[in-house]
Amino acid sequence: MNNESELKIRYNDVNRGVYFIGTTPPKSDTSMEQVETIADKLLQRVSDIDYDGLIVYDIQDENSRTQKPRPFPFKSTHDARLYSSLLNKKSARPVITYKSVVQSNSSDFNDWANEAWTKYGVRDLVLVGSPSKNNQVSLPLADAYKTIVDNENKFFIGGVTIAERHARKGNEHERLIEKYHQGCNFFISQAIYNPQATIDMLTRYAIECKKQGLKPQRFILTFSPCGSKKTLEFIDWLGVSVPEATSLRILHADNPLHESIRLCCSSLQQILDAITPYDLPLGLNIESLTNRKEEIDGSILLYKLLRSAMDNYLAKKELNALNQIG
Repeated sequence: MNNESELKIRYNDVNRGVYFIGTTPPKSDTSMEQVETIADKLLQRVSDIDYDGLIVYDIQDENSRTQKPRPFPFKSTHDARLYSSLLNKKSARPVITYKSVVQSNSSDFNDWANEAWTKYGVRDLVLVGSPSKNNQVSLPLADAYKTIVDNENKFFIGGVTIAERHARKGNEHERLIEKYHQGCNFFISQAIYNPQATIDMLTRYAIECKKQGLKPQRFILTFSPCGSKKTLEFIDWLGVSVPEATSLRILHADNPLHESIRLCCSSLQQILDAITPYDLPLGLNIESLTNRKEEIDGSILLYKLLRSAMDNYLAKKELNALNQIG
């Protein structure tokens, strides 16, 4: 078993993108034989695209975050570590595992981390805090970071970034820098449907890093297609900001899924154009928020389109740098 994160090595090259497919573990009542089949099907779907790794989410109920009813009922899933381990073995690619730390205490979390490393081969982690400030939390996120940094195993640690929070409070860039000091070496956004909120946050972060003499950490920008009113309701329930005009364009389109893909492509291009002056290392994470075949296939198409846009952006950046040297 490799004792160092492969992603950590890849992330060192700030001039290249890093590309992921996001997924969730199967429901906990799924037999292990069926879990294997689901993993095989996912990897078959992505077999003709060039991707760096996978992201496995730790699904929680999150009903404390909002009063709105959940559009899709919550069902518990298999341990994210188990599914990560399976995908890692089958794909021979790194897998980032999400972990919600809310229900833990420091000692239990340390045991969880040791088992993640030795039994499941987890090397890359993203820690997630409470979905609501009203929840009783036994292990604050800052303490969870300290536990994982102090752990004898050297995990490559990431955090979540929420542009919507920056739009409301204007301080997400400060939270990101604080998380960096706590041990975070990369950040993954939630699904982007409001590019301006992401642009504002990334710009503020880049300027603040320059001011403090800090090296900006890598941002993985998440995009997800939306093919129905129900999926749009779920996106809204998750706390993703969808401007009214955007939701109307999707809902009234002849093909809502294709319209959402067009909007995601436009969003990424707007973000790339806006942050060109800043030296921010980037990556992409494409996910399907439902298990509808149409939306899963749409996420593969979206991956190809967004990867092409990101590669083009990085190539132009490299060319400009060479011209300046010349």
